[in-house]
Amino acid sequence: MAISEKLTGWSRLMLLCLSLELLLEARAGNIRYSVPEETDKGSFVGSIAKDLGLEPRELAERGVRIVSRGRSQLFSLNPRSGSLVTAGRIDREELCAQSAPCLVNFNVLLEDKMKLFPIEVEIIDINDNTPQFQLEELELKMSEITTTGTRIPLPLGQDLDVGINSLQSYQLSANPHFFLDVQQGPEGPQQPEMVLQSPLDREKDVIHYLVLTASDGGNPVHSGTLHIRVQVVDVNDNPPSFTQAEYHVSVPENLPLGTQLLKVNATDPDEGANGKVTYSFHNVDHSVVRKFRLDSYTGEITNKESLDFEEYKVYPMEIQAQDGAGLMARAKVLVTVLDVNDNAPEVGITSVTTEVPENFPPGTIIALISVHDQDAGNNGQATCSIPGNIPFKLEKLVDNYYRLVTERTLDREHRSGHNITITATDQGTPPLSTQAHISLLVTDVNDNPPVFEQDSYSVYIPENNPRGASIFSVKAWDADHNENALVTYSLVEDTIQGVPLSSYFSINSDTGIVYALQSFDYEQFRDLQLRVMARDSGNPQLTSNVSLSLFMIDQNDNAPEILYPVIPKDGSTGVELAPRSAEPGYLVTKVVAVDRDSGQNSWLSYRLLKASEPGLFSVGLHTGEVRTARTLLDRDALKQSLVVSVQDHGQPPLSTTVTLTIAVADSIPEVLADLGSTGTTADPQDSYITLYLVVAVAVVSCIFLAFVIMLLMLKLRHWYSSRLLQTAAKGLADIPTSNFVGVDGVHAFLQTYSHEISLTADSRKSHLIFPQPNYADTLISQESCEKREFLSAPQSLLEDKEEVFSQVNL
Repeated sequence: MAISEKLTGWSRLMLLCLSLELLLEARAGNIRYSVPEETDKGSFVGSIAKDLGLEPRELAERGVRIVSRGRSQLFSLNPRSGSLVTAGRIDREELCAQSAPCLVNFNVLLEDKMKLFPIEVEIIDINDNTPQFQLEELELKMSEITTTGTRIPLPLGQDLDVGINSLQSYQLSANPHFFLDVQQGPEGPQQPEMVLQSPLDREKDVIHYLVLTASDGGNPVHSGTLHIRVQVVDVNDNPPSFTQAEYHVSVPENLPLGTQLLKVNATDPDEGANGKVTYSFHNVDHSVVRKFRLDSYTGEITNKESLDFEEYKVYPMEIQAQDGAGLMARAKVLVTVLDVNDNAPEVGITSVTTEVPENFPPGTIIALISVHDQDAGNNGQATCSIPGNIPFKLEKLVDNYYRLVTERTLDREHRSGHNITITATDQGTPPLSTQAHISLLVTDVNDNPPVFEQDSYSVYIPENNPRGASIFSVKAWDADHNENALVTYSLVEDTIQGVPLSSYFSINSDTGIVYALQSFDYEQFRDLQLRVMARDSGNPQLTSNVSLSLFMIDQNDNAPEILYPVIPKDGSTGVELAPRSAEPGYLVTKVVAVDRDSGQNSWLSYRLLKASEPGLFSVGLHTGEVRTARTLLDRDALKQSLVVSVQDHGQPPLSTTVTLTIAVADSIPEVLADLGSTGTTADPQDSYITLYLVVAVAVVSCIFLAFVIMLLMLKLRHWYSSRLLQTAAKGLADIPTSNFVGVDGVHAFLQTYSHEISLTADSRKSHLIFPQPNYADTLISQESCEKREFLSAPQSLLEDKEEVFSQVNL
């Protein structure tokens, strides 16, 4: 219910605004004022605010102002009272000459709506001009035989006022020979004529002095005088006679100076001075005398100044022919000026916007333009246009006004400014045109987010990097301008192994350089994923993200680690058993080692550094298998000591050594006997300890045998096969044979040697190790190993090193 009432209120408000606007346009359609000429500046003309239906204070708020063209500003608006007042002294005669009524037209612009309202002000004439004659004194010659009733036309008086204030009457001073008769002319003005009412007598009066007075109808009455001097001459009975009563000529306004327009001709049949005719202007306007020259002897009329159709279209003049005796004749001449397209259109930019945001909608008003051509007809018909490849258009308004509006939404990133050329062209031949230019700046709006140079980044950094070192630099650019294009960088919050990302990395917010705050270990971190955010400084801010993948490059910082044989913690040396009946190539034991590094840094090779009996044993270069190199002899010592070195292929290479003790004997009692004989000098108490150990070995052997049988049974179960075989299949299914041999040998060897019995003979310094008899089936022959290239273990197998450690510890 509340929403319906709100919509109804808005509808009423919209209807009221529309009604007020229609009423305003209806009122403004017929606004007309009048003001007397010569009023003081600031004189009241009319209430614009009232006639437009506005309050005086709204004039400034709505941008009400006067727009006119061509002439100077005659009126202005009083912003306080809302009245139209005069902007200066107005001279009706200067403005309109003899035209009546004298109307001044202009427009009032409501800038907020871009609406124009025509205003018409009539300038009322006042009696501020006195009737005048062109001549101060007129000299006439009349023959004494002039018949009574002869009419002599007198010069017309001129009064620049109009109506009742113009010239209304003539009066001639009293004289017995002449009286004044005023005739109504064919074109309206009065024509004073002096009529001879009694014959002249030269012998009595040679000269007659008269005064012609011209008076207007104003209040008070103004008048002007013309002194007439009539000289009575001897008989001349033939006046001059023109060949035409009226002469007409049409000339273009661009006529060159000094061009002959026409030639009048009057003849007089008298002889001598009475037949010699001279020509002169009679009753002509000042503009005619200024523009034209009349040859007094030939009657040729030429132009002294350039003619202007826009100033005068027709020049009327009267030519008087007078003979030597003073007789006269008059003829009318009409010079019609033809329009030539000599005025280019005038383009006026009344209101203009110099800056516009790029997100302004289509139809935004940029400028109000007026076009005017002083020529007439087609020469004065002008059209306005702009180039077609710009996002603007012209909309025609009334009275040759146009407004420039946006045709579509502007894009500063495509073009930051527009120089709009407005061309006004008339329809004359040839057409003339005028151009006006508007420079429009498109201001930026934050409509573009930052864009990174790449969709994602990958960085490879070596492990053990120094803390605080820069590891990479990202760069993003923003197509906007100034603050909208100022990009700052930050890391998207995340955690690495439960630790905040900010503990490991930082980024320079201005340059985008990423710094490592920690030294990374390849064995702990293989790769890291970061997200960098770029944010501009616009309002609202726009952001974008990019993925940064960091891959650690392994360095050879881990020496090989011996997994087997396990070095006892009490400092003693383990003992391996080699029967004297062993053939060359017999597998005695195997050194198992791993390297926590990867790639070439984890490739291991085994070498025999030192042996108590050189040439008796050999070590597989890639397998670490210790085999007999020849047949064992009786003279070979029971205890053989070997030092094996395990070295990786890093730069520089790292190595680890292990010392192996091998007992050469066919049976355990033989070993124990030999070991016992070597310890005869020991303390008798050690004999008891040895006995206890022998008993313990026997017990443990029984338990071990039962345990082995159990393991064989459990091995047939699904759980045991899935635990060992499936794990190996998943981890090593895709590994080549050359890669699998070394690792599988290690795995099998570990299974074979995972069940051991350790003895200590006569002291804590040695261990006796008894391998199971199935070891030979689990190892790869050295010959097959030597024929294959050594390749590194795959990544999946290296990740299972901890699992191998746990199995060895079993």
